Amino acid sequence: MRDYIKLDQEKYAALARQAAAEGCVLLKNDKATLPVRKGESIALFGRSMFHYYKSGLGSGGLVNTRYTIGLLDALKEHDEISTNESVLDAYENWLIDNPYDEGQGWGKVPWSQAEMPLHEELVRKAAEESDLALIVIGRTGGEDQDSKDEAGSYRLTELEEQMIATVCRYFPRSVVILNTGNIIDMSWLEKSDPSAVLAAWQGGQEGGHGVVDILTGDINPCGRLTDTIALKADDYPSTKNFGDLKTNIYEEDIYVGYRYFETFAKEKVLYPFGFGLSYTDFTIEAELTAIKSESISVEATIINRGYSAGKEIVQVYSEAPQGKLGKPVRVLVAYGKTEVLKPGESASITLDIPKTRLASYDDSGVTGSKSSFILEAGRYNIYAGSDVRQALKVGSFEQDFTVIETLEEACAPVTFFNRLKPVQREEGFFAEGRQPVPLRTVDLQKRIDDRSPEEIAFTGDRGISFGEVYEGKTSLDDFIAQLSDEEMACLTRGEGMSSPKATPGVAAAFGGLTDSLADRGIPVGCCADGPSGIRMDCGTKAFSLPNGTALGCTFNDDLVRDLFVMLGRELRKNRIETILGPGINIHRNPLNGRNFEYISEDPLLTGKIAAAQLLGMAESNVTGTIKHFVANNQEAGRSSSDSVVSERALREIYLKGFEIAVKEGGAYSVMTTYGALNGIWTAGNYDLCTTVLRDQWGFHGIAMTDWWAQMNFEGEEPSRNNTAAMIRAQNDLYMCVGDSATNAGNDNTLEMLEKGVLKRAHLQRSARNILKFLLGSLAMEHKSGRISDQELKEMKADEDQVADRENLTFYRINAEGTDIDGSSMNTSGGSEELFGITVRTFGMYDLKVRYKSDLNVLAQVSVSVFMDNQLIGTLALQGTEGEWKEQTLHMGMIFGTNHFIKLFFPQTGLDLESLTFKLEREFNPLG
Repeated sequence: MRDYIKLDQEKYAALARQAAAEGCVLLKNDKATLPVRKGESIALFGRSMFHYYKSGLGSGGLVNTRYTIGLLDALKEHDEISTNESVLDAYENWLIDNPYDEGQGWGKVPWSQAEMPLHEELVRKAAEESDLALIVIGRTGGEDQDSKDEAGSYRLTELEEQMIATVCRYFPRSVVILNTGNIIDMSWLEKSDPSAVLAAWQGGQEGGHGVVDILTGDINPCGRLTDTIALKADDYPSTKNFGDLKTNIYEEDIYVGYRYFETFAKEKVLYPFGFGLSYTDFTIEAELTAIKSESISVEATIINRGYSAGKEIVQVYSEAPQGKLGKPVRVLVAYGKTEVLKPGESASITLDIPKTRLASYDDSGVTGSKSSFILEAGRYNIYAGSDVRQALKVGSFEQDFTVIETLEEACAPVTFFNRLKPVQREEGFFAEGRQPVPLRTVDLQKRIDDRSPEEIAFTGDRGISFGEVYEGKTSLDDFIAQLSDEEMACLTRGEGMSSPKATPGVAAAFGGLTDSLADRGIPVGCCADGPSGIRMDCGTKAFSLPNGTALGCTFNDDLVRDLFVMLGRELRKNRIETILGPGINIHRNPLNGRNFEYISEDPLLTGKIAAAQLLGMAESNVTGTIKHFVANNQEAGRSSSDSVVSERALREIYLKGFEIAVKEGGAYSVMTTYGALNGIWTAGNYDLCTTVLRDQWGFHGIAMTDWWAQMNFEGEEPSRNNTAAMIRAQNDLYMCVGDSATNAGNDNTLEMLEKGVLKRAHLQRSARNILKFLLGSLAMEHKSGRISDQELKEMKADEDQVADRENLTFYRINAEGTDIDGSSMNTSGGSEELFGITVRTFGMYDLKVRYKSDLNVLAQVSVSVFMDNQLIGTLALQGTEGEWKEQTLHMGMIFGTNHFIKLFFPQTGLDLESLTFKLEREFNPLG
């Protein structure tokens, strides 16, 4: 029995606060503007100070929290500084007639809010009364919608620019705080010239505290950029191939982010990758100290030569010879962060770097070693410093041609294009050249046929229970041999959203969902949306974490791991096996609406931070589901677009973070994407889910689809029903359907099995993957009675208070059916509607909801129904594109006369016409 460790909410909050602070990146600090001194007065500008963006939107951000500390909240808590009340009063009065715009719901939320026009007299007077100004710029981000290179989205609005310019004109000390999900356009800097700029990102529910810790110097800024900030969006080489609804060709190839800018366009960079300022001065003295056959070592001494305590980050980059393949001039190969160093203190960091991180992938065979990671012969230069631009040469070594790892071709493109390659013009200067991309040479169908799994002979029911497998009394294969085709087909179907068979409000349930599977002793596992905290549609409160970008900017693996130990305990307390995250797609382009969930433009940093999260959660025997596998680098057309990518770019950039998460983080759950990779939708992509993930990386877990994803056989149109393609690819779980037993999703698994397109061995293989996951899961701990009484008691959900019940409307429920008008109900995200019902006839009741949503069919607009503060169920509604539809929830047996009904709406975008309570079967207490 596992030792139970209670979730310490105070420690959880302290770690989240520290992570939010260490994720802040100080971009500018002229005139020693920051930190704020004790006793100083601050004038606050920007409506976002009243609405802190703790995270983005969609499945990765809508966490129901007990509290959120925004910037204004945290400043008012601080007893050594004061805020200018006259400025705050002006904003509060203006906000009365200019409320927050919720937008139209999922995928149709404005990225910014209208700004208050500033009167110069207000600013002039504030400058006389206060010592410095804080100007807050807010941007959200979210699922199903990208940013646009226009005002109010990636760029500032005219009013925002005027606000910054006006405040900076009157305040010699002016600080712009960017409460954004990811980087935004910074071209306004030259015109307005604020004296300080702080990228604060979206810091979760403790984010305001974290920002104020930085502003006041309680924590010295130590965050570093996970992305290159260029002069404009068009400077990123991916922009011209970003956002197409059908095809996006990755012409820039491996030259993503700093790999491009440092090689081809240094002059287009405003802030380089890894950049960040401190309130103190550090020196980094580094040396390449060891060169071995498989690794090198860099030793760095960091000295605090300033006047305040702080942390410093050492970043190590390699420069490989151009050789035949062509290379970026800088590639991050290691990083390390000190503890807090006092003035005059020093610390030493030794970074051991495997040569695999210096290797390049040959997808063409030009080096003589096709489909291999290789080190080309020549001189390798090593650089170390505080960012990619400041890193100085610390050594070099000569390397013979070496094959690091021989693989086999997988996921290569079938569409021709010319990709970027450096052409050297003079020493240290490269022009943009082009070369034809290598196309697929393998017969994929033959590979699939040749590698068909071996079938386990069907034995029929031998009475072997899943518990006996768990106890080691028999083998998993002997158990699987008993399962019928239909039982295994049911195993591959996840139920959701908010399946009543698992923790209320979770995204999906899987495993023992049918009577037959449950009778065999298979438990029900479940997953909850993430990754910035547990999102549950029933309204259950959870902890909201800093977003992916903020966590990446910490460059602090240990801190991230400690924070996710807390998330693991929270998952365990809520009986959730896996959270859907970390999100580890690459920041290919700054306009991706979901970048806030993801970590960086660099794959090493992405993989290391993801691995830290997984290792932290694993301490509680729960895990994360790494997503979205792979090349989910835009939201536009995410279900219809084909990412056309070279195998080299996949291996070196887009797959690398996932590989690190599997090999170093122990990932055993992965989610594929909505879209296609080189012509094959990832949910049915054999080379992705089997050749690479399992055969080459040694992954032994489950692969699941994204929710209501499509699959295809190569050359065919994608379909949600083609689960045969999914299972043959070894993507094990379809997420999700209403009911597994009745095949509510109308999948073709059994039909294709009968036709011979799918083999029983394929079903057995996926069943084995799912059951192996469950054998080691929290669900099996519960099923086998291996949870301590102390933990069971602690797991009991905290009961939130029902809203004020005074002056509620009561409706008399007649046996023949009672309609309640829903048209006037507030269905905006996070809202609740409470009313009473009076029941004269006891019995089984249904609640029929007539609704519509203008959103598309992938949008989630669920509504959770509570009776007497107990969750009855969640109607997992989706967008209807304006069409009125009906759905029924079984309320179960209703006894007693008066009851309270609460409806909780987790997302905006739902319109209700009516709710109908109807008696289905009367209860006769006399029989």
